[in-house]
Amino acid sequence: MTSSVWHTDSASVETAPLKDGGRHDAVIVGAGITGLSTAVMLAEAGVDVAVVDAGDVGRGSTGASVGMASVLQGSTLAALRAHHPATLVRAYVEANRAGQEWLAEKAGADADRRTSFTFGRGLATDVALDAVRDAAREAGLAIREDTPSDFGGRTPVRAIALDDQLALDPVRLAHTFARAAVAAGATLHTGVRVSDVSVLPEGRVDTDHGTLFGDTVVLATGTPITRRGLYDLKTRALRSWAIAFEMDADAETPGGMWSEVGAEGRSVVAAPSSFGRAALIVTGARHPVGSALSEVALAEALAAWARRTLPVGAELARWSGQDYQSHNLVPFVGGMPRGLGRLRFATGYAGWGLTNAPAAAMRLSDEIRGVSWRDRPRWMRTMGTRMTVPADLGRGIGEAGRRASVVAEAFADATPAPVKRPAEGAGVVSRQGLRTAAVSTVDGQTRAIVAPAPLTWNDAERSWDSPVDGSRYAPDGTRIEGAASTDLGVRGR
Repeated sequence: MTSSVWHTDSASVETAPLKDGGRHDAVIVGAGITGLSTAVMLAEAGVDVAVVDAGDVGRGSTGASVGMASVLQGSTLAALRAHHPATLVRAYVEANRAGQEWLAEKAGADADRRTSFTFGRGLATDVALDAVRDAAREAGLAIREDTPSDFGGRTPVRAIALDDQLALDPVRLAHTFARAAVAAGATLHTGVRVSDVSVLPEGRVDTDHGTLFGDTVVLATGTPITRRGLYDLKTRALRSWAIAFEMDADAETPGGMWSEVGAEGRSVVAAPSSFGRAALIVTGARHPVGSALSEVALAEALAAWARRTLPVGAELARWSGQDYQSHNLVPFVGGMPRGLGRLRFATGYAGWGLTNAPAAAMRLSDEIRGVSWRDRPRWMRTMGTRMTVPADLGRGIGEAGRRASVVAEAFADATPAPVKRPAEGAGVVSRQGLRTAAVSTVDGQTRAIVAPAPLTWNDAERSWDSPVDGSRYAPDGTRIEGAASTDLGVRGR
């Protein structure tokens, strides 16, 4: 498995042992930016909160972030405006600005102020950049056109710029939030794996360390670990690669934070000063989970682009991260269907969680505390009443079609059983009748997972990834992340 550069020297946060049967006003599942922001806001308002996470603080999508807290967000605003009214795009911008301001206040000196650029090279990118410019201005952002000279490469760069944005260490930020939540009275449990959540007769969270009860349960888990509302069908799970480099000898680090227009989703940002050493982080190779023939090849292509374009030296770390994009391109936040008002969630940040997550936390906090509708900010009311448009339905239908095609192709491509023992670090899907199994060899041990849905082998992370719902599993069938809430069965070979 890969590990991000932020985890190299990160210290752990002191947590409390979970007591079976504990009761709280709110139980939050997930100790990333969404869960911890919500915990801080609720605890500071006097709400009794418990936070549980299977891993350490900031180990999920938060730890895989590259630390860009920008409201400009590459091509996001243009994509939103292409299918939604200006009022919704403006509300989205106001929400992210509110989240950014709250984050900056809590992060303090750990956040660097930077100019954020959405850029392109050559005439072919002008239309996309014009759309970003127009959508940003219509939404009230003080953007400007720029032709910066400090970004590497031989082709001139045209960019849309927004000043006074933030670069920060996301894991350090998560630790700051965790300490703030605990100081305000919240209880933090890490290394506690949730197996189920329910709402009858009360909010209940079952874990491998016991059960917690809460008037409200918040799922801050990237995507909800329950099928209520079928949000795994309303979002697309996406993965991206990130690589941290040392700067080449005597090279000057590019200023600002850079997001390129285009499907690759490439971005470049220098590590914040709080990181303690010079580093340039490049991210890109964005793709649906489980769709890559080789994750290693995607990462290598991104590294090659960085070396052609930027004055980088040796690699410090490379890692892959996962996020979710809603079909209407706006995060889903609030009460979950059939949750009786006791189950809430947030998902669908599409890679921009550092500003969307605090905004989502504001909405969740107001709802949990019973803040009246008229007393909530305008952006919150607008986003809470948005309508589904035909383009949203089209994306949903397209995603359903893609998944059906994936299932059929995966079954047809599976190797008839029995299969040969895979080479070290390799995996193969076998089929016998209508049943499939995912067989891999890692560290000399060969295992066969009983696979109820198509899985693809991730040659970089050495995991089984589902191209259907984005769930990921270790070679022994243990769930790593995604919509699934349970492990897969495994039989020895």
